[in-house]
Amino acid sequence: MPVIVNGYELSDAEMEKELPEHQGTADPMKSAMTALVLRRVLLDKANELGLSGEDEDKIEALLVREVVVPKPSSEECLRHYQAHSQRFTVGELVEANHILFQVTPALDLDNLRRHAEVVLQDLLDNPANFAAMAKANSNCPSSEVGGNLGQLTRGDTVPEFEKVIFSAEEHKIVPRLVETRFGLHIVQLGRKLAGKLLPFEQVESKIADAMQRASHDHALRQYLQLMVGQAKISGIELAGAETPLVQ
Repeated sequence: MPVIVNGYELSDAEMEKELPEHQGTADPMKSAMTALVLRRVLLDKANELGLSGEDEDKIEALLVREVVVPKPSSEECLRHYQAHSQRFTVGELVEANHILFQVTPALDLDNLRRHAEVVLQDLLDNPANFAAMAKANSNCPSSEVGGNLGQLTRGDTVPEFEKVIFSAEEHKIVPRLVETRFGLHIVQLGRKLAGKLLPFEQVESKIADAMQRASHDHALRQYLQLMVGQAKISGIELAGAETPLVQ
């Protein structure tokens, strides 16, 4: 079935030219056709507004004209800074040891959890045994060094593990199992360094740029969804204003 956008039938030649740009996507054919539909919709709008130039220039001019977002105020940037202060902290370190009980399809998760909880309780009663228990139980290569992960900074581990180690009390064992995509962990914290919060004035411009980019991406997504919702499209299923067209 041909794909028709506002009376214009997309050609096989256009698809052959576009398809190589989408080979890394989950559905290259659908992704390429969506891109062609978007391009046609935007080009039709640019022509309707009387914009001139080559096709790509007209589309760029259309988006510059239609997708406009204000630069965030200093007050908005400050609120972002205060709400996400950890992102602007440098030199923050934590020393951590862990025991990993790796989850695999062949394992009974309930049995694994029960075993991990027994080990955790034993370590809460006898924390000096951590290194020996790590060597005996952990599925992580760090087991050879007593579960020692060394000094960690933000971004070194998966988010669910990072959240725990940077919020837990130093020189203590976390009194619960920590679940990540890798399995169940028993975590022991060592020394922690709080780090230094960069002054707001030093990062304000970066915050403003990041917030404006995020706002622009959101506005662009909404605009594209609106344009698709208003267009007459057949031969492909696009849900208009409810479709996340910007990947």
